[in-house]
Amino acid sequence: MLENLPVYLTIIFVLTTLLAVAMVALLIKTLSKPLAGRYALTIIITIIFWLIVQAVFSVREIYTDSPDSIPPKILLLGVTPALIAILLIFQSRKGKLFIDRLSMQMLTYVHLVRIPVELVLYGLFINGAIPELMTFKGRNLDILAGISAPIVGFFGISQSKMGRTSLLAWNFICLGLLLNIVINAILSAPSPFQQFGFDQPNVAILNFPFSWLPSFIVPLVLFAHLAAIRKLIYH
Repeated sequence: MLENLPVYLTIIFVLTTLLAVAMVALLIKTLSKPLAGRYALTIIITIIFWLIVQAVFSVREIYTDSPDSIPPKILLLGVTPALIAILLIFQSRKGKLFIDRLSMQMLTYVHLVRIPVELVLYGLFINGAIPELMTFKGRNLDILAGISAPIVGFFGISQSKMGRTSLLAWNFICLGLLLNIVINAILSAPSPFQQFGFDQPNVAILNFPFSWLPSFIVPLVLFAHLAAIRKLIYH
Protein backbone atom coordinates (compact mmCIF):
# COMPACT_ATOMS: atom_id res chain seq x y z
CA MET A 1 0.00 0.00 0.00
CA LEU A 2 1.17 3.51 -0.76
CA GLU A 3 1.75 5.60 2.36
CA ASN A 4 0.86 9.28 2.79
CA LEU A 5 -1.40 9.22 -0.27
CA PRO A 6 -4.54 11.38 -0.02
CA VAL A 7 -7.60 9.22 0.59
CA TYR A 8 -9.55 11.07 -2.09
CA LEU A 9 -7.22 9.72 -4.80
CA THR A 10 -7.94 6.15 -3.74
CA ILE A 11 -11.68 6.84 -3.58
CA ILE A 12 -11.74 8.51 -7.00
CA PHE A 13 -9.83 5.64 -8.56
CA VAL A 14 -12.10 3.02 -7.00
CA LEU A 15 -15.09 4.93 -8.38
CA THR A 16 -13.36 5.14 -11.77
CA THR A 17 -12.93 1.37 -11.76
CA LEU A 18 -16.61 0.94 -10.89
CA LEU A 19 -17.40 3.24 -13.81
CA ALA A 20 -15.38 0.94 -16.06
CA VAL A 21 -17.37 -2.06 -14.78
CA ALA A 22 -20.56 -0.12 -15.47
CA MET A 23 -19.33 0.52 -19.02
CA VAL A 24 -18.99 -3.25 -19.51
CA ALA A 25 -22.54 -3.69 -18.24
CA LEU A 26 -23.75 -1.04 -20.70
CA LEU A 27 -21.86 -2.72 -23.54
CA ILE A 28 -23.74 -5.93 -22.72
CA LYS A 29 -27.07 -4.14 -22.33
CA THR A 30 -26.76 -2.37 -25.70
CA LEU A 31 -25.89 -5.49 -27.72
CA SER A 32 -27.86 -5.69 -30.95
CA LYS A 33 -28.91 -9.20 -29.90
CA PRO A 34 -29.23 -9.59 -26.11
CA LEU A 35 -27.22 -12.19 -24.23
CA ALA A 36 -28.99 -14.72 -22.08
CA GLY A 37 -29.19 -13.39 -18.53
CA ARG A 38 -26.85 -16.04 -17.12
CA TYR A 39 -24.13 -15.20 -19.65
CA ALA A 40 -24.31 -11.48 -18.93
CA LEU A 41 -24.16 -12.17 -15.19
CA THR A 42 -21.21 -14.53 -15.68
CA ILE A 43 -19.22 -11.80 -17.44
CA ILE A 44 -19.80 -9.28 -14.65
CA ILE A 45 -19.07 -11.84 -11.91
CA THR A 46 -15.85 -12.85 -13.70
CA ILE A 47 -14.73 -9.22 -13.85
CA ILE A 48 -15.51 -8.68 -10.16
CA PHE A 49 -13.61 -11.86 -9.28
CA TRP A 50 -10.64 -10.66 -11.34
CA LEU A 51 -10.65 -7.31 -9.55
CA ILE A 52 -10.71 -9.07 -6.19
CA VAL A 53 -7.77 -11.28 -7.20
CA GLN A 54 -5.78 -8.23 -8.28
CA ALA A 55 -6.66 -6.45 -5.04
CA VAL A 56 -5.40 -9.43 -3.02
CA PHE A 57 -2.15 -9.58 -5.01
CA SER A 58 -1.61 -5.85 -4.42
CA VAL A 59 -2.49 -5.80 -0.73
CA ARG A 60 -0.26 -8.83 -0.07
CA GLU A 61 2.54 -6.90 -1.85
CA ILE A 62 3.11 -9.60 -4.44
CA TYR A 63 3.70 -6.96 -7.11
CA THR A 64 6.11 -4.87 -5.03
CA ASP A 65 8.09 -7.91 -3.87
CA SER A 66 11.16 -8.81 -5.95
CA PRO A 67 11.10 -5.86 -8.38
CA ASP A 68 14.03 -7.40 -10.28
CA SER A 69 12.03 -10.49 -11.30
CA ILE A 70 11.74 -11.23 -15.03
CA PRO A 71 9.06 -10.83 -16.22
CA PRO A 72 7.78 -8.29 -13.67
CA LYS A 73 5.01 -9.86 -11.60
CA ILE A 74 2.44 -7.21 -12.57
CA LEU A 75 2.98 -8.15 -16.22
CA LEU A 76 2.88 -11.88 -15.54
CA LEU A 77 -0.09 -12.00 -13.16
CA GLY A 78 -1.99 -8.83 -13.98
CA VAL A 79 -1.55 -7.83 -17.60
CA THR A 80 -0.88 -11.09 -19.46
CA PRO A 81 -4.07 -12.93 -18.37
CA ALA A 82 -6.17 -9.93 -19.44
CA LEU A 83 -4.44 -9.83 -22.85
CA ILE A 84 -4.95 -13.58 -23.27
CA ALA A 85 -8.66 -13.10 -22.53
CA ILE A 86 -8.89 -10.43 -25.24
CA LEU A 87 -7.05 -12.69 -27.70
CA LEU A 88 -9.43 -15.57 -26.99
CA ILE A 89 -12.45 -13.33 -27.57
CA PHE A 90 -11.11 -12.24 -30.96
CA GLN A 91 -10.14 -15.76 -31.98
CA SER A 92 -13.25 -17.68 -30.95
CA ARG A 93 -16.45 -17.87 -33.01
CA LYS A 94 -18.64 -16.86 -30.07
CA GLY A 95 -16.25 -14.04 -29.26
CA LYS A 96 -16.44 -12.66 -32.77
CA LEU A 97 -20.24 -12.85 -32.70
CA PHE A 98 -20.19 -10.97 -29.40
CA ILE A 99 -17.98 -8.24 -30.87
CA ASP A 100 -20.17 -7.94 -33.97
CA ARG A 101 -23.21 -7.28 -31.77
CA LEU A 102 -21.56 -4.51 -29.76
CA SER A 103 -22.74 -0.93 -30.16
CA MET A 104 -20.18 1.31 -31.89
CA GLN A 105 -21.49 4.27 -29.95
CA MET A 106 -21.10 2.50 -26.61
CA LEU A 107 -17.63 1.25 -27.56
CA THR A 108 -16.71 4.89 -28.07
CA TYR A 109 -18.24 6.06 -24.78
CA VAL A 110 -16.08 3.50 -22.93
CA HIS A 111 -13.17 5.89 -23.43
CA LEU A 112 -14.77 8.46 -21.12
CA VAL A 113 -13.13 6.50 -18.33
CA ARG A 114 -9.79 7.86 -19.51
CA ILE A 115 -10.63 11.33 -18.18
CA PRO A 116 -10.77 10.46 -14.46
CA VAL A 117 -7.84 8.07 -14.95
CA GLU A 118 -5.66 10.92 -16.22
CA LEU A 119 -6.75 13.21 -13.39
CA VAL A 120 -5.84 10.51 -10.86
CA LEU A 121 -2.47 10.02 -12.57
CA TYR A 122 -1.77 13.72 -12.16
CA GLY A 123 -2.67 13.45 -8.49
CA LEU A 124 -0.34 10.48 -8.12
CA PHE A 125 2.46 12.48 -9.72
CA ILE A 126 1.89 15.39 -7.32
CA ASN A 127 2.19 12.90 -4.46
CA GLY A 128 5.37 11.23 -5.75
CA ALA A 129 3.88 7.91 -6.88
CA ILE A 130 4.52 8.22 -10.63
CA PRO A 131 6.85 10.35 -12.79
CA GLU A 132 5.67 13.51 -14.52
CA LEU A 133 6.10 11.93 -17.97
CA MET A 134 3.07 9.72 -17.21
CA THR A 135 0.79 12.76 -16.91
CA PHE A 136 -0.66 15.27 -19.35
CA LYS A 137 2.11 17.65 -18.24
CA GLY A 138 4.62 15.15 -19.58
CA ARG A 139 4.38 12.66 -22.44
CA ASN A 140 0.83 11.48 -21.83
CA LEU A 141 -1.88 12.98 -24.05
CA ASP A 142 -4.32 10.14 -23.44
CA ILE A 143 -6.83 12.51 -21.86
CA LEU A 144 -7.56 13.82 -25.36
CA ALA A 145 -9.09 10.44 -26.21
CA GLY A 146 -11.45 10.72 -23.25
CA ILE A 147 -12.40 14.32 -24.00
CA SER A 148 -13.11 13.59 -27.67
CA ALA A 149 -15.01 10.33 -27.02
CA PRO A 150 -18.45 11.88 -26.32
CA ILE A 151 -18.08 14.15 -29.36
CA VAL A 152 -17.23 11.21 -31.61
CA GLY A 153 -19.89 9.03 -30.03
CA PHE A 154 -22.72 11.53 -30.32
CA PHE A 155 -21.96 13.63 -33.38
CA GLY A 156 -19.71 11.21 -35.25
CA ILE A 157 -21.75 8.04 -34.76
CA SER A 158 -25.24 8.90 -33.48
CA GLN A 159 -25.61 11.89 -35.80
CA SER A 160 -23.63 10.20 -38.62
CA LYS A 161 -21.23 13.14 -38.99
CA MET A 162 -18.17 10.90 -39.36
CA GLY A 163 -17.57 8.24 -41.99
CA ARG A 164 -15.82 4.91 -41.62
CA THR A 165 -12.40 6.32 -42.55
CA SER A 166 -12.51 9.14 -39.99
CA LEU A 167 -13.78 6.78 -37.27
CA LEU A 168 -10.97 4.37 -38.04
CA ALA A 169 -8.49 7.26 -37.91
CA TRP A 170 -9.80 8.36 -34.50
CA ASN A 171 -9.55 4.83 -33.11
CA PHE A 172 -6.03 4.30 -34.42
CA ILE A 173 -4.83 7.70 -33.13
CA CYS A 174 -6.33 7.08 -29.69
CA LEU A 175 -4.93 3.54 -29.70
CA GLY A 176 -1.54 5.11 -30.33
CA LEU A 177 -2.06 7.44 -27.36
CA LEU A 178 -2.87 4.40 -25.21
CA LEU A 179 0.20 2.47 -26.34
CA ASN A 180 2.36 5.53 -25.71
CA ILE A 181 1.39 5.78 -22.03
CA VAL A 182 1.52 2.00 -21.55
CA ILE A 183 5.09 1.84 -22.88
CA ASN A 184 6.17 4.82 -20.77
CA ALA A 185 4.47 3.34 -17.69
CA ILE A 186 6.29 0.02 -18.14
CA LEU A 187 9.63 1.71 -18.68
CA SER A 188 9.11 3.90 -15.61
CA ALA A 189 8.20 1.10 -13.19
CA PRO A 190 10.83 -0.45 -10.89
CA SER A 191 12.06 -3.44 -12.88
CA PRO A 192 15.06 -4.60 -14.91
CA PHE A 193 13.46 -2.81 -17.90
CA GLN A 194 13.24 0.62 -16.25
CA GLN A 195 14.49 3.44 -18.47
CA PHE A 196 12.73 6.53 -17.09
CA GLY A 197 11.61 8.08 -13.82
CA PHE A 198 14.48 6.91 -11.64
CA ASP A 199 14.05 9.92 -9.32
CA GLN A 200 10.30 9.28 -9.02
CA PRO A 201 9.44 5.82 -10.42
CA ASN A 202 6.02 4.47 -11.32
CA VAL A 203 5.23 2.60 -8.12
CA ALA A 204 1.49 3.35 -8.05
CA ILE A 205 0.44 0.57 -10.43
CA LEU A 206 2.05 -2.01 -8.16
CA ASN A 207 -0.21 -1.04 -5.26
CA PHE A 208 -3.91 -1.26 -4.41
CA PRO A 209 -6.18 -0.06 -5.94
CA PHE A 210 -4.08 1.34 -8.77
CA SER A 211 -3.04 -2.12 -9.97
CA TRP A 212 -6.55 -2.23 -11.47
CA LEU A 213 -5.34 0.24 -14.09
CA PRO A 214 -2.98 -2.12 -15.99
CA SER A 215 -4.94 -5.28 -15.14
CA PHE A 216 -8.46 -4.11 -16.01
CA ILE A 217 -9.01 -0.55 -17.21
CA VAL A 218 -6.25 -0.48 -19.83
CA PRO A 219 -7.27 -3.91 -21.25
CA LEU A 220 -10.90 -2.71 -21.40
CA VAL A 221 -9.90 0.43 -23.31
CA LEU A 222 -7.70 -1.66 -25.60
CA PHE A 223 -10.57 -4.09 -26.23
CA ALA A 224 -12.93 -1.20 -27.04
CA HIS A 225 -10.54 0.14 -29.69
CA LEU A 226 -9.81 -3.27 -31.23
CA ALA A 227 -13.50 -4.22 -31.30
CA ALA A 228 -14.42 -0.90 -32.94
CA ILE A 229 -11.65 -1.29 -35.52
CA ARG A 230 -12.82 -4.83 -36.35
CA LYS A 231 -16.42 -3.65 -36.76
CA LEU A 232 -15.37 -0.74 -38.98
CA ILE A 233 -13.18 -2.91 -41.21
CA TYR A 234 -15.40 -5.98 -41.58
CA HIS A 235 -18.89 -4.42 -41.54
